[in-house]
Amino acid sequence: MGLSDQEWQKVVDIWGKVEPDLPAHGQEVIIRMFQKHPETQERFDKFKNLKTVDDMKSSEELKKHGTTVLTALGKILKQKGNHEAELAPLAQTHANTHKIPVKYLEFICEIIVGVIAEKHSADFGADSQAAMRKALELFRNDMASKYKEHGFQG
Repeated sequence: MGLSDQEWQKVVDIWGKVEPDLPAHGQEVIIRMFQKHPETQERFDKFKNLKTVDDMKSSEELKKHGTTVLTALGKILKQKGNHEAELAPLAQTHANTHKIPVKYLEFICEIIVGVIAEKHSADFGADSQAAMRKALELFRNDMASKYKEHGFQG
């Protein structure tokens, strides 16, 4: 299920457009996830009190978390599938500490594709979107495998 060199290049190229504004992208991703999948917000004690989009937009903690999420994902994507060193600690904390189900990773990955498509439509056509989806599927599958190693069925 690996990606071709051309597919990885598309992923890395579009991520280069995302990186200059990780806070805005990350904030948008987290807000949309909470809107589309409200059950995900319940996993975050520090965000449970954010009831409206305006509350979410004004939360520096939420923006910071979105930046953290996309920074970690960017490090993984740039490894072009050779992401064991970056993935292992992330899987460990998400399995053992945060107990984030794999389906939530599916939710956020699809939202990430949507946010990038809106913010970078000229640079994120069908081929790039397909490559990104494939890279994110690889990430999710590898996270799920690591979860099982940690005894978390997620």
